[in-house]
Amino acid sequence: MGLSFCGNDNSSNAYSVDNGVLDNGCFVDALNLVPHVFLLFITFPILFIGWGSQSSKVQIHHNTWLHFPGHNLRWILTFTLLFVHVCEIAEGIVSNTQMQSNHLHLFMPAFMGFIAATTSVVYYHNIETANFPKLLLALFIYWILAFITKMIKLWKFAEASLGVQYLRFCITALLVVLYGLLMAVEINVIRVRKYVFFASPQRVKPPEDLQDLGVRFLQPFVNLLSKATYWWMNPLIIGAHKRPIELKKIGKLPIAMRALTNYLHLKDAYEEQRQTTEDPEKSPSIWRSMYRAFGRSILLSSTFRYMADLLGFAGPLCISGIVEHQDNKTEVIMNKTGNMFLGVYFMSSTELLQNTSVLAVLLFLALILQRTFLQASYYVTVETGINLRGALLAMIYNKILRLSTSNMSMGEMTLGQINNLVAIETNQLMWFLFLCPNLWAMPVQIIMGVILLYYLLGESALIGAGVILLLAPFQYLIATKLADTQKSTLDYSTDRLKKTTEILKGIKLLKLYAWENIFCDCVEDTREKELTSLKTFALYTSMSIFMNAAIPIAAVLATFVTHAYIEDVRLSPAKAFASLALFHILVTPLFLLSTVVRFAVKAMVSVQKLSEFLQSDEIGDDSWRNGDMSMPLESSKKYKYPGDTKAINRKGRYRMDNYEQPMRRQLRPTENEDVAVQVNDGFFTWGSNLSTLSDINSRIPTGQLTMIVGQVGCGKSSLLLAMLGEMQTISGKVYWSNKNRYSVAYAAQKSWLLNATVEDNITFGSPFNKQRYKAVIDACSLQPDIDLLPFGDQTEIGERGINLSGGQRQRICVARALYQNTNIVFLDDPFSALDIHLSDHLMQEGILKFLQDDKRTVVLVTHKLQYLIHADWIIAMKDGSVLREGTLKDIQTHDVELYEHWKTLMNRQDQKLEKETELESQTTLERKTLRRAFYSREAKNQIDDEDEEEEVEEDEDDNMSTTTSRLSKIPWKMCWRYLSSGGFLMVFLMVLSNLAKHSVMVAIDYWLAAWTSSNPRNESLANTFDNATNYKRNYDVTQIAEHRSYMPVFIILCGAAIALCLITSLTVEFLGVAAATNLHHNLLNKIIHAPIRFFDITPLGQILNRFSADTNIIDQHIPPTLESLTRSTLLCLSAIGVIAFVTPAFLIALVPLAVAFYFIQKYFRVASKDLQDLDDSTQLPLLCHFSETAEGLTTIRAFRHEARFKQRMLELTDTNNTAYLFLSAANRWLEVRTDYLGAVIVLTAAVAAIWTTSQSGLIGLGLTYALTVTNYLNWVVRNLADLEVQMAAVKKVNSFLSTESENYEGSIDVSQVPEDWPQHGEIKIQDLCVRYDPMLKAVLKHVSAQIKPGQKVGICGRTGSGKSSLSLAFFNMVDVFEGKIVIDGIDICKLPLQTLRSRMSIILQDPVLFSGSIRLNLDPECTCTDDRLWEALEIAQLKNMVNALPGGLDAVVTEGGENFSVGQRQLFCLARAFVRKSSILIMDEATASIDMATENILQKVVMTAFADRTVVTIAHLVSSIVEAEQVLVFSSGTLVECDSAANLLTQEDSLFSILVRTHK
Repeated sequence: MGLSFCGNDNSSNAYSVDNGVLDNGCFVDALNLVPHVFLLFITFPILFIGWGSQSSKVQIHHNTWLHFPGHNLRWILTFTLLFVHVCEIAEGIVSNTQMQSNHLHLFMPAFMGFIAATTSVVYYHNIETANFPKLLLALFIYWILAFITKMIKLWKFAEASLGVQYLRFCITALLVVLYGLLMAVEINVIRVRKYVFFASPQRVKPPEDLQDLGVRFLQPFVNLLSKATYWWMNPLIIGAHKRPIELKKIGKLPIAMRALTNYLHLKDAYEEQRQTTEDPEKSPSIWRSMYRAFGRSILLSSTFRYMADLLGFAGPLCISGIVEHQDNKTEVIMNKTGNMFLGVYFMSSTELLQNTSVLAVLLFLALILQRTFLQASYYVTVETGINLRGALLAMIYNKILRLSTSNMSMGEMTLGQINNLVAIETNQLMWFLFLCPNLWAMPVQIIMGVILLYYLLGESALIGAGVILLLAPFQYLIATKLADTQKSTLDYSTDRLKKTTEILKGIKLLKLYAWENIFCDCVEDTREKELTSLKTFALYTSMSIFMNAAIPIAAVLATFVTHAYIEDVRLSPAKAFASLALFHILVTPLFLLSTVVRFAVKAMVSVQKLSEFLQSDEIGDDSWRNGDMSMPLESSKKYKYPGDTKAINRKGRYRMDNYEQPMRRQLRPTENEDVAVQVNDGFFTWGSNLSTLSDINSRIPTGQLTMIVGQVGCGKSSLLLAMLGEMQTISGKVYWSNKNRYSVAYAAQKSWLLNATVEDNITFGSPFNKQRYKAVIDACSLQPDIDLLPFGDQTEIGERGINLSGGQRQRICVARALYQNTNIVFLDDPFSALDIHLSDHLMQEGILKFLQDDKRTVVLVTHKLQYLIHADWIIAMKDGSVLREGTLKDIQTHDVELYEHWKTLMNRQDQKLEKETELESQTTLERKTLRRAFYSREAKNQIDDEDEEEEVEEDEDDNMSTTTSRLSKIPWKMCWRYLSSGGFLMVFLMVLSNLAKHSVMVAIDYWLAAWTSSNPRNESLANTFDNATNYKRNYDVTQIAEHRSYMPVFIILCGAAIALCLITSLTVEFLGVAAATNLHHNLLNKIIHAPIRFFDITPLGQILNRFSADTNIIDQHIPPTLESLTRSTLLCLSAIGVIAFVTPAFLIALVPLAVAFYFIQKYFRVASKDLQDLDDSTQLPLLCHFSETAEGLTTIRAFRHEARFKQRMLELTDTNNTAYLFLSAANRWLEVRTDYLGAVIVLTAAVAAIWTTSQSGLIGLGLTYALTVTNYLNWVVRNLADLEVQMAAVKKVNSFLSTESENYEGSIDVSQVPEDWPQHGEIKIQDLCVRYDPMLKAVLKHVSAQIKPGQKVGICGRTGSGKSSLSLAFFNMVDVFEGKIVIDGIDICKLPLQTLRSRMSIILQDPVLFSGSIRLNLDPECTCTDDRLWEALEIAQLKNMVNALPGGLDAVVTEGGENFSVGQRQLFCLARAFVRKSSILIMDEATASIDMATENILQKVVMTAFADRTVVTIAHLVSSIVEAEQVLVFSSGTLVECDSAANLLTQEDSLFSILVRTHK
């Protein structure tokens, strides 16, 4: 048959126009070609010329992306137009098959229309990006022409009285409507933009976000196609391959998504409720506020979700149609004559749907659309969830800044609760929003599914649905159980972490006392409980996975078996596979429903907690504290963090709360300007209506130094806080002079640092002034400490930074108060953690000189009475009220008794000063510890760097192109390491059961195909859509019997599959538990037995991370990821196998698809890992900022820096949200692409099946499997990416498993050591050389000395001379590489460590107590009687105190012994040393951190209780060893002098006498 436009049928004279030109159908179709050709001719030159001249502008920067009016509508209409054109082409081609010769005019104009519509949208997009609206005229003309030509065609059809029953009429009518609408859109653009026919075209600026080049998140601004496919993400994701994605690359959030914007929406909704309710007590509902603020987005997302769900049912229906009509192909009746009008064939709508190729294309389009809508729905919910989280965080933060101090201190609001609100509750709500649309979409999906099943299978479908519905409550039950188990697991792991932290903090003591195994067992016990909980968790998880896999099998089994027995009609392949696909669709919502319900319950609880928090007490509104914020937002611009963005809209539209400056109070006539602060008749409380401060009348004179003194706990700090308005006022007033309230600096008693550099901590948001900064640092003598830090004052300190000692922290806080340029400075006991030299220096240089020179008003709380002589004004307090106030002279004359009392106290302090003939002040000690920490870390860093260099070199050998492309390698080595930790039997079982399960699953479906296609005469039903019950035919009995003979095998296979599902889910989960058990056990043992050097080098935080975050990942996250990965991979592979088996031609198409898939996953995994890291790394600062703020509330409020901290919080929240948004957009990017790939797989499978006609049952099988691929492809990639991130945890844990352990064995057997060794306590040191690490140089060189039994020996020397190293050498804690120490005839290096360390005692410089009972701290081995313990406590002078405690010896010791003072803790350590009655006691600078009284007790006890034992004292103060019988003086690692103290003092030039003289 030749080709001709109008066809060359014999009968018709196609080209005749006798009845008028327009009555020739072919001519009308030719007329329809004209507009399309016109458009192509006009636009192509413009596009090419444009592209030629704009070649540089193809990568147009986004600030010109300005949408014309009606932008989205135009895209939607164009897509609809394209779809209608596809239908028109299909209709034309199918009609053409009914003609004698080829009639091109049936489909050619439609085809050209399709091309023209595509061109129109490309053209439009280019004009829009170039912002050149005049060129839109071409499109306008095209729409008009197309509209007119289609109208003519429609009119002709109507004339021939062709109606809606014919498909071509419907299509033409639709096209007319679409062209008309597009014309209207075009007219609207002209109307708004006025680019033609108007004198003044409108100048339009792009939206504000796009003028800011920092905004990189373009989802809201790109066109519809790019929105749907995340095309704009391509450069980012592909770029990640070359260089990592950094924060700079992801830029800022658009204004609408910023936390501030959303906070304002939410707050307005919340406050509005507060104003409208009649009942003031009733708290506003957070749910309603959320709905008011974010309801629209949730509705939009739900709409997308509904559309996706409905389109989802197209899959099973199309499969049913294809299989059905594949059978009936031969029986299509040619009814040519009936439907011929205007010389061509007209078909009805149903006829088109009976064409299998058309159905295949339809299936493809439906899948594409369904997936696009689904991803759009996900995206909208994620965006809304993130917006909500930002708003909630801002709301919580605002509340924190206004929390009353008593709430925090009285423990109503703990830091833990606040951290939970921030980290857990907001996330719960965000997750609930993510799953929210499921709540109402799922029931609809389930009902639709059941209806369709009933339609296909009749009553038996209801039985299958019944099975599913009956088992659903079990799933819910399992889900709730899972949640409970997770909670208990969490409790145990928190407990375990607490114990581990304590052990690691006191590891030195544990090793010295040989107690590490006792405490290690204690952790292992907790871990056992945690593992029991984890096993329950694993059991429930595997049950949940099992239910998920088994329910569809059970349902299919029940349905088909009953169908075979109830219905007389044979089950056709079409119905069988359509219902199989439907069951697959049904399972997902049912499985998810339990999760969603669980999340809904959690969200309820979270909202409850949030509500309570938002209702909690706020700080009192003082006269100067009106307004939410005392600073206008504008002034918060001053505090800019370098490189941060402005969150303030240029027009200042966004004001956070009412930032207006409060009215300054008018001066009262009686008030005098020389009083800075005055309190009249003040009664103040911390919340429990008992007044803490009563009857306060006092004043703070301007420009002078006021000191507040009194005993501990008499309310000195409270007075300061009452003045700052932190306490609740019962009655009375605090008056501030006019200029002062906005200018206060405050240093709290408990030092509070930011996670920032030293410099930021001191300047605290004030502008940097070098001279002033230097002066402050000198006044606080911080320079020596700063010099020790690795990066000087640019070193990060604070929670996540370097740990500074108490004194260093306190001096930084004082420096912060001094640096601020304020009128008033409040210092709350700044000397408490400082030694005497520093205190003097700070007093002289800092307070008297620096502050007084500036004429600033200083209020100083102190215990150091010797400074009273400097005070201009003194306030003496007692028991919460003011005892006296006035100058020192006033008090001397009026209150002689008080003055005398002070005098005696001062004398005592002076004596103490004399006694402090310092060898090493506390500060020097602090600096020493700091230096040690860094010294050891540097050595470690050197080693690390070398390792890294080696690694890099190895990599470069493998792959020369590492510089340009970053490969994301799947860590197979680590996976193997993890699996092998779980045991080989489990791995073998897992692999085997998985393979068996998937083989059986395929077998079931194959058997179903064979069973349904079994009927030889192929008496299939004429139409799937007629109800099966109409066709009850009387089959032969034999046939029915044959039909049912397939059943037993089917039942056996299903049973086997269900059993295998159970086995696989159990093996994977318990493999995970086994691996977790082994890894944690090995890690704990390795670390506890590591040499002490390891703890010096490795930061504590790093070790703890292995036990917290990494262990958690190994415990709970890897097993489900692994399970999901194996399942989805095997499903995809089995599906592809089945399709290839059914239609081998499919394998040809598989090659390009596989290549595409490989590249998609390769790019995605790299980008995903980067974005995941960004998300994690930006989350930590945010959480820290919250806990920091909560800790430093009083300081922030005293400084009036709330605005700056809010600003910072908003920036941190936005940064974290940006990372999270990009991460979820990247997930959508992946899913859209894998879904489209899946759709292409379905299309190729369908087309291949249709063209290579085979058994209809097998076609059904292939298509059903093709449909499942679309669901699982993206899971493969997502799980791969997750596993890659999670395996990093195994890698980190593994890196610690290679640590060397200490040599616990020793070369002498324990039995050879006498029971009571060391009997006498004689120590011989022979030519001893000691170093900390083989890499480092010796710290003790050739030391020889002899200590007689029972001698009291003192060791002294300057800092770093090796004194402490000697004490460690006695316990074999350091590397003794030459010489030996012999104690009572045994070389200690040969002894087993356990024996050596358990037979000697030591008291360390820092007292360490563990949480538990007093008994546990004195005798963890539980070997001593109570009498012995009481004796020890009596000797340490603690007996009375312990007696008074509830529980006596079993009284509680809190973490770190915080409930005892430092002195008491040191005495407990003494008692501990005494309980172990060893003949050798070593005191390592034991008196360094305690007061005089305690030190005297210690000295006395040592002299009496330890009279017959050998005592080696490493001196902190030389004065403490002046009575020693023998003194060893060290200098830089060598022993210089060794004689009795008396003898050495007689020699004028001995180092010892020099030390005694210099530190008098």
